[in-house]
Amino acid sequence: MQSLNIAATGMAAQALNVEVISHNISNMNTTGYKRQRAEFQDLLYQDQRRVGTNSSDAGTTVPSGIQLGVGVKTAATYRINEQGSLISTGNEFDIAIKGEGFLQVDLPNGTTGYSRAGSLQLDQNGTLVTPDGYQVQPGISIPADAISVTINESGQVFAQIDGQINETNVGQLQLATFQNVAGLDAIGQNLLLETVASGAANTGVPGGIGFGSIQQGFVESSNVDPVQEITNLITAQRAYELNSKVIETSDQMMSTINNVR
Repeated sequence: MQSLNIAATGMAAQALNVEVISHNISNMNTTGYKRQRAEFQDLLYQDQRRVGTNSSDAGTTVPSGIQLGVGVKTAATYRINEQGSLISTGNEFDIAIKGEGFLQVDLPNGTTGYSRAGSLQLDQNGTLVTPDGYQVQPGISIPADAISVTINESGQVFAQIDGQINETNVGQLQLATFQNVAGLDAIGQNLLLETVASGAANTGVPGGIGFGSIQQGFVESSNVDPVQEITNLITAQRAYELNSKVIETSDQMMSTINNVR
């Protein structure tokens, strides 16, 4: 009976679905996190009577045929990149991206990472870095005698130097966008990497055409909806139970055959 194997693929698919949902829920408070959704596809079909074949010498054809599916498989875990809520922090180095775009981060291996998490800090040299100490491109340093920092919507960074009236422009933040954001490779630490599927990064100034703006003193929360995730979790649990019921029923049917005397 193929139903045993078919139901087993269904249980495996729903187990993975629960893992994706649990990952979303665990990152409810992760800055800039984008929730994921598991997508499934049906497996190959077995043709016991192929549709469209001749059914007689008179040229009649089979109108529907008999096709039996062999289960389900996971096709993708799709990242949903809708905007998360902006949360005020009061920290002058925190920035949120309102709209499209990613911050560019220099990684230790020489590659560039991309992130929506704008919880920035200063390192020992006064350079803007991530919580892991990775420098944010294009490498903006805040003077040691600065008493305040202003980052406007266009990504320009101004420092108020002690003893000076006018603010000093110390750098310009840039954002990167991609043709296929879902094609980026997540590596943890709120970082993504460019891939062939994502396409090459397109960089520009915040607030420009196709780029979001910068909001100083805010961070972007995750876009996880706890109510929706709990609903998805219950649905996945019920689907898992139904597949296990199919296995139980198939086993009972086979047991009935074995007990025939």
